[in-house]
Amino acid sequence: MKQDIDTAVLPQEFLREMQQLLKDEYEDFIRQYSHDKKQALRINTLKSDVETVRKEFELIPVPWCENGYYYEESSRPGKSVLHEGGAFYIQEPSAMAVAENLDVREGDIVLDLCAAPGGKSTQIACKLQGSGLLVSNEIISSRAKILSQNIERLGIRNCIVTCESPAKLAQRYAGMFDKILVDAPCSGEGMFRKNPLAVSEWSPENVANCKTRQLDILDSAVKLLKSGGRIVYSTCTFSLKENEEVIDEFLTSYSDYEVIPAVYPFCKGYQVSGSGHNDQLQLTNRIFPHKFEGEGHFFAVLRHKGERGYDGYCKYRGRVDKKLLSLYNAWQKENINIEFDGNALFGQNLYCVPEGAPDFDRLKIERAGLCLGEFKKDRFEPSHALAMALRPREARRIVSLDKQSAEKYIAGEAIPCDIKGWALVVYNGVSLGWAKGDGNLAKNHYPKGLRKVL
Repeated sequence: MKQDIDTAVLPQEFLREMQQLLKDEYEDFIRQYSHDKKQALRINTLKSDVETVRKEFELIPVPWCENGYYYEESSRPGKSVLHEGGAFYIQEPSAMAVAENLDVREGDIVLDLCAAPGGKSTQIACKLQGSGLLVSNEIISSRAKILSQNIERLGIRNCIVTCESPAKLAQRYAGMFDKILVDAPCSGEGMFRKNPLAVSEWSPENVANCKTRQLDILDSAVKLLKSGGRIVYSTCTFSLKENEEVIDEFLTSYSDYEVIPAVYPFCKGYQVSGSGHNDQLQLTNRIFPHKFEGEGHFFAVLRHKGERGYDGYCKYRGRVDKKLLSLYNAWQKENINIEFDGNALFGQNLYCVPEGAPDFDRLKIERAGLCLGEFKKDRFEPSHALAMALRPREARRIVSLDKQSAEKYIAGEAIPCDIKGWALVVYNGVSLGWAKGDGNLAKNHYPKGLRKVL
C-alpha cells in the first residue's frame, strides 16, 4: 500500500525542527515517507492464539511485543471472521511497545487514562488475563463509545469504561491504581505518514497547547497512582516540547519519580538545554520509522520511588431486584457453565461489575464491566457482550461453523441446526455471538448494527 503523503505538503517548520533533531539521519528519515507503512496485529490471548490466526494469515513477529505480528496489507485481516470475533486487534506496531513497558501483572488495578480507540487497553487486558481491574477512560463521548465497542469485541470481562476528565477521576480515586498509562493527546507528528489529516492540523500553537494539556494530565495521573506505582507516558509525536521537555518539567515538579529503562532498546531520548535531568531523559525512548518498522512514537517509564502502598477507595456495592435476579440466575443455570454475579442494573440491562471496582456514582460510565443481558417483560435475554466474553467450554450448547457458514452468520443469516435453546456460535474456537434454536433452525442474534458482508 503506497502512501498518500508527499513531503512537499509537510509543514516547513516541522521539517526544520526534524533536521535540527536528526542531523545526518534526516535524509534517511524523509525517505520513509515514500515507503510503505508497516501493518500489524496483536493476538488477543483472551480468546485465541497465534496458531489459530496463522492458519489464515502469514505473520512475522514484532520484536518488542510478545503477541504482535506484522502482516501483508493484501491479506486484509480486518475483513475476516476472526477479526469480528475479537481474535486479534489491528494495531500500529510502534504503539505496541507502550503497554509492554507498563509491567502489568495479574491482579493489578490499572488505569488507561486516555484510552480510545482501545489498542493499549486491550493489550493491558490480555496481561491481566481476567484478574484485577482495568479502568479505561476517554473524555470524548464519541470516542468512548468506540473504545467500549472494542472492549466488547475482544471479550474483556474486567474493564470499566469511563468518560470523564482526568482531573475529575483524580478527585474520586486518589491513590487507587498500581499502574497508569498516559497515552497523551499530541500533535501527531509520528502519524503523518499514516494519517495525512494530521498534517493539516499541525501548527506550533497546537504543539504548545498539547504540551500544556499533557502536563495537566500527568498531574492527575500522579494523584491517581499508588505509592510505589508506575506511570508510562507516551505520544505519537517527534516534538521535543511534547516529549523530553514534558518529562523534564514533570521530574522537576515530582522529585520522587524517576525514569527507568525500557525492556526493549529503542533510540535514546534527547537532551534538553538547561535541564538537570538529562541522564534520565536519555532513558526515555524514541521510535523512528527509519530505525524501526513502525510509525513515530515516544514513551517514558516513570516509577514512583516510594514504598508500595495505597490510600484506599470506596468500592462499588450493587443491588438488583431479587425477582429480576432470579430470572437471570435461572437462565444462567440452564445455558452457561460459569457464574457471573449480576450486581448492577442500568435501565433494564444487567451488568457484572468487576470485583474490586470503585463506586462510580455520579460519574459518566460507558460500560460498567460485563453486560450480561437485558430484562424483557418476564424473561432475560443474554447480551452480545456476554457471548463475546465466553469461551466455548463455558457454554452448555455451541454451534461450530466453518468459514463460509461463519461469514453468513456475520451477515445475519439463520443457522440450520438441531439445537433447542440458546447456543454460542463459534468459529475456530472463537466465540462470535448467540443463536437460538427451535430444533430445526437457529435464529441469528448477531446484532443488526454489526452485521456485514465480509
